[in-house]
Amino acid sequence: MITPTARPTMAAPAHARTVLIIDDDAVALDATTHPFVARGWNTLRALSGPQAIELYEQERPDLVILDIGIAGMSGMDTLRVLRARDAAATVIMLSAKDDVSIAVEAMQLGAENFIAKPFQAQQLMTIVEHAYEKSLLRRRNSVLGARQVRDSSLASLGQSSAMQTLGREIELLAAGRAPILLSGETGSGKGWVAKLIHAASPRHAAPFVAINCAGLSMSFLDTELFGHEKGAFTDAKSQKLGLFEVADGGTLMLDEIGDMPLDLQPKLLTVLETQRFRRLGGTREIEVDVRLIAASHVDLAAATAAGKFREDLYYRIAALPVHIPSLRERGSEEIVDLALQLFASVREQLGRGPKRISTAALTLMSRHDWPGNVRELRNVLERSLLLAGSEEEVGPEHLPSELRARIPARTPQPGDLSMAAAERTHILQVLATAAGNRVRAAKLLGVSRQTLYNRLHEYGLDEA
Repeated sequence: MITPTARPTMAAPAHARTVLIIDDDAVALDATTHPFVARGWNTLRALSGPQAIELYEQERPDLVILDIGIAGMSGMDTLRVLRARDAAATVIMLSAKDDVSIAVEAMQLGAENFIAKPFQAQQLMTIVEHAYEKSLLRRRNSVLGARQVRDSSLASLGQSSAMQTLGREIELLAAGRAPILLSGETGSGKGWVAKLIHAASPRHAAPFVAINCAGLSMSFLDTELFGHEKGAFTDAKSQKLGLFEVADGGTLMLDEIGDMPLDLQPKLLTVLETQRFRRLGGTREIEVDVRLIAASHVDLAAATAAGKFREDLYYRIAALPVHIPSLRERGSEEIVDLALQLFASVREQLGRGPKRISTAALTLMSRHDWPGNVRELRNVLERSLLLAGSEEEVGPEHLPSELRARIPARTPQPGDLSMAAAERTHILQVLATAAGNRVRAAKLLGVSRQTLYNRLHEYGLDEA
């Protein structure tokens, strides 16, 4: 372990900038360090490339001053590694030779600037100030970009109160490290929510890995999660990394964790508590940094009480429970919105089918219970697109019989059977489907908002 060396001549403020200075000449290292200390920077010092890389990983300084001519691992190689580990690393190269070709190579590898020795302190600090400002801007833009991606993803959750509550929970829980337990009906989108949590977390740049535990044998799931060494068993022809290693630094989702074999659960508990494990057939302990998101459509508390799931593991993973609302809980308006989103996505994947869904078909969808939730909705849309073929729109006749059967047949009532009366009734039905939202109703009807407003006024439905 390399201990940062700081030699400030004055107390550095809490918000002080940090620089990592790398030079194998102790005298030159002191000379380069002095102007930073005089200006209140926190300074980290390393005498070699490997030391510098370790320090950079630990401290993530704002700026790196790197001498090209260090012994052992060269300055150029050190630059390559630093930039590979962190594309935002801001590195200024120092060289005893004022060689244009060396400077060009350094810049091509990602160096921010190049200074030939000897140099004046003011010259160095002027270049440093410019480099720091550019570094700060890059990092702010990176954070803003990640936040915009996160916010746009959370916005896709929908506008119902149930989903807005879920969005707030995701924002709060994503920043933590403790395991999260997702519960919800089959097909409600637990895998999708797990990805949103990962995307909103500080781990978003690291891997997100998922595996479904349902139907997997203990031996297969063991090697999938923890890996094995070559020769650990008959068919182990080579070493295999487990998913905990693959997800190091990121997030691992265990879907249907309630189906995990009881004999494997103690091993999972140990990994969650220690972040250490051994591959099957191995003797070396492997340390990882992985956040677990578990998911189950069954009641794990009931399964625990029935002895089908370990109590200690349940309490370990259930510290942060999150319920995913079913489509029934989200409301008809959100079902329509989600149907339209999925319709566009499925049609793009299929590359065929009508370009729109009829209002009548959307109305049927909005009133269905959707026991299979989002997965069922997507399957219905894919089937309807295929059945509709070259027709202009997906209609009720292309939907499964169970959707059509839920709406009782409407018998004509005595009275006004004119086209105007039928249109008035149809507009009322679409307004109900859109929960009174006239913009959405106009979209469903395929008319402009002004046309809809005119019709509402014409039929005395201004207050509908």
